Amino acid sequence: MTFDVVVIGGGPAGRALARACAGEGLHTAIVDRHPHRPWTATYGAWADELPADTPIKSASTTVRAYAREEHLIQRTYVVLDNAKLHELPDTVQVLQRPEAARHTFNATGARKGRAEQTAVGTVIESDSTETTLMDWRGNGDTFLYTVPLGGNRLLVEETCLAGRPAKPLPELRERLHARLAPGEEEERVRFPLDAPRVAGNAFGAAAGFVHPATGYSVATSLRLAPLVAAAIKANENPKHVIWPIKARIVHAMRMRGLEALLRFGPDETLDFFEVFFRLEPEHQRAYLSGREDVKGTAAAMLALFRTAPGHLRWKLPR
Repeated sequence: MTFDVVVIGGGPAGRALARACAGEGLHTAIVDRHPHRPWTATYGAWADELPADTPIKSASTTVRAYAREEHLIQRTYVVLDNAKLHELPDTVQVLQRPEAARHTFNATGARKGRAEQTAVGTVIESDSTETTLMDWRGNGDTFLYTVPLGGNRLLVEETCLAGRPAKPLPELRERLHARLAPGEEEERVRFPLDAPRVAGNAFGAAAGFVHPATGYSVATSLRLAPLVAAAIKANENPKHVIWPIKARIVHAMRMRGLEALLRFGPDETLDFFEVFFRLEPEHQRAYLSGREDVKGTAAAMLALFRTAPGHLRWKLPR
């Protein structure tokens, strides 16, 4: 038996692609050796990055960021519904090993890189479950990240946005517990920001979807999965959808931004994010979410360079 599509890897990206291909009527299989294992990670995204049918567990219409001052971010932030993202239609066959297919995609996650993001979080009960918060005060080299999970549950994480090497998990745990008592659940995060793309057909983090400035990749996977499936259905090359030339240019620009961030010390990091959160909303949105927006990304980086104080400017990409 030859499948139209075999997806290797049963995470959010792999399952999104398998669902989309099945929805196009393609004979689809997914390789997942532990298909019933629940996901414990929390996947979040800006709401405007996602397809309209994305299952949402909770949403924050108020997003606040603190660097030197408080900033209100005019975007809705959401936490995805893991259980629904995990679901597959009956037409997708689950395999324990790859089989022959016209198109095989590696969706097994990011390869090892040099720069990493790390975080340790705990889930607590709280009445403050309407606002997503990013707070760099106190520790410029890490920040406190809180996001509502629905009901009265709140995820609180101590996060190292980017490091080479990143902050060790035990240190982040110690910093977090210095702020608040541990809850019943703990979440640990560690993944590369500059991992190379896997050779051949790949999707999700394995294809290099991880945003070097934020670490996010799931929203990109969910948005691109239907487009890749449609390309396969039309007998077109899916690589043109996965990495069009504009996306390659923007990714290279973002990688330069990562290199600048890695050069900052704690106080400089505070100053950098103070400048970033003062940018016009369209500049912030372009840099964080405009995967193929070359013009918008360049404008955002130029605006950041022009408004940055002198002690930061010489470290920023020109």
